[in-house]
Amino acid sequence: MNWRISTFVLLFILGVSCKQQEESSKDTNPIIHVQKSPLVEAEQLKSNLNNVAYTIVDFRKPEQFKKGHLPNAINIWRNDIENPDFPYKGVIASKEQLEKLFSKLSIKNEDTLLIYDDRGLCDAARLWWVLSAYNFTKVKLLNGGLRAWQKAGGQLTTEIQTRGQSNFKLSAKKEMLFYTTKEEIKQKSNWILIDARTHEEFSGKRQKLGASKAGRIPNSRFLDWSETVDYEGTMKFKSLQELAQLYNKSGVTKNDTIVTYCHTGVRSAHTTFVLTQLLGFKNVKNYDGSWVEWSYYGDLPIKKDSSTVILQ
Repeated sequence: MNWRISTFVLLFILGVSCKQQEESSKDTNPIIHVQKSPLVEAEQLKSNLNNVAYTIVDFRKPEQFKKGHLPNAINIWRNDIENPDFPYKGVIASKEQLEKLFSKLSIKNEDTLLIYDDRGLCDAARLWWVLSAYNFTKVKLLNGGLRAWQKAGGQLTTEIQTRGQSNFKLSAKKEMLFYTTKEEIKQKSNWILIDARTHEEFSGKRQKLGASKAGRIPNSRFLDWSETVDYEGTMKFKSLQELAQLYNKSGVTKNDTIVTYCHTGVRSAHTTFVLTQLLGFKNVKNYDGSWVEWSYYGDLPIKKDSSTVILQ
């Protein structure tokens, strides 16, 4: 009886082992383990750059891009994804504007975009948010951006790709993801507002160019976006435990509806990325118009704690 049981156990173990080996043999791409992650590490990208299935986007000013960028990267900057038909800057581009831009850059609907910048992914997160708002979610960020790439020994190039034309189309869904407006904020008194700017902007001590007044939206909570990254070091995101502790101190929970805002919705897009993509919060909205829009309208309430110096 015992030898029969032993034989059965041995056959079971051998069967499991063969199955694991078979599955392991399919796993030849070192990046495959981060496919479900919103982040890609520079070391992983560098080791597989020639075979990577990403369209790499350098989200910096064109003059910076021309001085050196990741191989095969294409360049997009803030003004490319803004709608100029407003009396203040920074408003999200229309669906038609984005479709025209992405078609010109030969970006296809089946592409997965990998975006980087040189500012702790603050700018890159804005492009992530713009695309997410229109329900295009095949987007990842290069953790640590340009600094991490260079630290990993990655090379830069000044060569600019010649690309053809595509027919890029965004989703027909009317509901925008991670998006809200000043009208909704005025109506929802139970929403938690997080101001992702500097404390000087939050207090009203500094007024950045483009804002009509200094201050903040009443009842906002302050949490500078840069606290979520190792800004003076690697430029990478802090650990999930550190990020969770940071927001726990702000008193927010995953059951809350959270609205993030900043000056023009860039830094708050980064905060939205951290909350939704890294920490798993479900009810997060980025206020696109942010402070430049809120301060533009004289009938909207503001709060400030300090005399103001206009910051150019």
